[in-house]
Amino acid sequence: MENRWLSVDEVANYLGVKRDTLYKWIERKGLPAHKLGRLWKFRRNEIDEWVFASEKRSESVKTIV
Repeated sequence: MENRWLSVDEVANYLGVKRDTLYKWIERKGLPAHKLGRLWKFRRNEIDEWVFASEKRSESVKTIV
């Protein structure tokens, strides 16, 4: 299992979104990110957990409504 830090470009590509979207998700939706100096870095497992947790929250809201 690869356990290296991912860059903004790598995560944007992995999730299929633009860089600007990632920055908004960090600020507004709690996307797990670590600022190292001027750079944002990510762990793939944290990103995956965040995505799956977001899906579960979204599904529970649909069930309530």
